[in-house]
Amino acid sequence: MRVVIVTESFPPDVNGVAHCALQTARHLVDRGHLPLVVAPATAAGPGPDAEAPCPVIRVPSLPLPGYPQVRVALPSRRVAAALVEHRADMVHLASPFILGVRGMAAAARLGIPAVAVYQTDLAGYARTYVHAGEAAAWRRIRSVHAAADLTLAPSSAAFHDLDSHGVPRVKLWPRGVDTVRFRPDLRDDALRRELAPNGEVIVGYVGRLAPEKQVELLAGVCGLDGVRVVVVGDGPSRPGLGEALPGAVFLGRRTGDELARIFASLDVFAHTGPFETFCQTVQEAMASGVPVVAPAAGGPLDLVAHGRTGLLVPARDAGAVRDAVAALAADPARRTAYGDAGRAMVEGRTWAAVGDQLIGHYGDVLAARRLAVAA
Repeated sequence: MRVVIVTESFPPDVNGVAHCALQTARHLVDRGHLPLVVAPATAAGPGPDAEAPCPVIRVPSLPLPGYPQVRVALPSRRVAAALVEHRADMVHLASPFILGVRGMAAAARLGIPAVAVYQTDLAGYARTYVHAGEAAAWRRIRSVHAAADLTLAPSSAAFHDLDSHGVPRVKLWPRGVDTVRFRPDLRDDALRRELAPNGEVIVGYVGRLAPEKQVELLAGVCGLDGVRVVVVGDGPSRPGLGEALPGAVFLGRRTGDELARIFASLDVFAHTGPFETFCQTVQEAMASGVPVVAPAAGGPLDLVAHGRTGLLVPARDAGAVRDAVAALAADPARRTAYGDAGRAMVEGRTWAAVGDQLIGHYGDVLAARRLAVAA
């Protein structure tokens, strides 16, 4: 199968959309298919795709105002040309918003089936960044996804949101996790002594440092006796968080095996963002054998078994986050039990398993197209 993956983000970008697009391309190659990626150009310029498993076409882009780490694709004929030159059987639209809209339009003109993967809560971002525009965001989401043969939602909450806002033809497709890279035996005592020299319980956050992540909700955790907060990531909120989280250790952006070692060395993983359609870092913490505290909203509802692998707390409630972390910090046996249960829960959620599910969805779409033509 010849698949063109049109994605709003791709490595070296570090985010859920980029990571999922990369894993999808890798799996398609592993299964003998022929993917091609179309993505916005990076700030680094030519040559960022040495580790990509397939050819990558970069479309000219500009940095998003106020958030330069995010690149926005400019109008380009390269998308349609890529579909034609690759002789695509399927177009995979990863979190379509700008570049993906062009990919959808090109697929429709050329009569190529398209599968749209919903990954970003644009309505939630509209509430956070402009305090308005939620209805307009849903109109755009509905318009884009209604044109696809199939929309794939990453979680039950995302599925419900799409369905309740009139998006047709939605199925569930979760995300995989690398259980070989992220594993408990990477726990590093030397790193732990470096991060918490007085033997504190280490509570970590991993992710973008942006307003929608609401990392400042960890302020109360910073005030707990015997607890050290460690923040991994970068983004526009970084300058203000230094003051909001007194005593926290900021490690900046970390990736790969280094990130896996940090995950395994945590005692508790705390996520604060209420707009996660999935929340990959929760799965990575669970694969690392670390108990999770997360909001009872969005993707974490599917991932965290409350009272068994972690604790779900009301969204945007700093006191609830503090109290949940305090309860786990005071109970090492509970932390161990939750961490072990979390690892066991995600062991079957490999990228190979969910990648095969995706290929199955492609097959269903192609079969439906053939039936429509025959009719």
